[in-house]
Amino acid sequence: MSWSAKTALQLGRVSNLPTVWSNTLAGAALAGSNPLNGNLLIMMAAMSLAYTGGMFLNDAFDREIDAKERPERPIPSKQVKASEVFAAGFTLLAGAVMFAALAATSWGHNVLLVVILSMALCGAIVLYNMWHKNNPLSPVIMGMCRVLVILTAGFAAAEKPSVVLYFGALAMLCYLIGLTYTAKQENLGQIKNLWPLAFLAAPLLYGILKSVTDFQVLPATLILALWVGFALYFVHRREKGDIPKAVVSMIAGISLVDALLISTVSSLPIAALALVAFFLTLFLQRYISGT
Repeated sequence: MSWSAKTALQLGRVSNLPTVWSNTLAGAALAGSNPLNGNLLIMMAAMSLAYTGGMFLNDAFDREIDAKERPERPIPSKQVKASEVFAAGFTLLAGAVMFAALAATSWGHNVLLVVILSMALCGAIVLYNMWHKNNPLSPVIMGMCRVLVILTAGFAAAEKPSVVLYFGALAMLCYLIGLTYTAKQENLGQIKNLWPLAFLAAPLLYGILKSVTDFQVLPATLILALWVGFALYFVHRREKGDIPKAVVSMIAGISLVDALLISTVSSLPIAALALVAFFLTLFLQRYISGT
């Protein structure tokens, strides 16, 4: 297997990795743990492997569609063989489970459950990649991938995670449903139905409710509201290239959702780390396609 670094980076869509890191940070914080330790880095590595493996498999499973719609992608353009991408993708998923188990062991919490959750994450990733075209439930499956990142990190970081872990996971699920629905229309250049975009409002509603009793949640809520409005502007305008712009903006916004969720349970400096992930995603998307 001989790949260029550029090919591997394109296949892995690594510009979006900071959103995975902020998901992991949010899971640990929502669980009630002090997330800033070496064990968090191990879990971030695990979730990074899961994400990258999933992106590899996405190209491998979509190779025939990409040959028609996106011939510049690595497999249709003959930069790499589909069989090699399949092998690399599944190897990365296996590594994700092993690193998740290592993180849970280091934390000393729920090792078996974390292994099960990480395997469920890998299963959801494979299911989405195998069956996302013409599947009306694919946004829910994609949302569950991010939910499982948060839950895996949460149960590794705390023996008995706080109930807010589940509220945070639900808010993220809703946001991903709206995002993934938009992404499914990327090659059409327009959104056929607008009602699924209402799911994007779930984290905002959660932030507004929490802001009533905790003022520190308000800044993150306002920032997310402005960014979602910015992304929806492209959806509304519908000029050439606007839907892809909306999609990558919403992807970066995942870290803003994480910042909001973290601000409901932890200090603003920790929430600010998710904000850093947001800006890092935007920076990397300038050089490596986020979709």
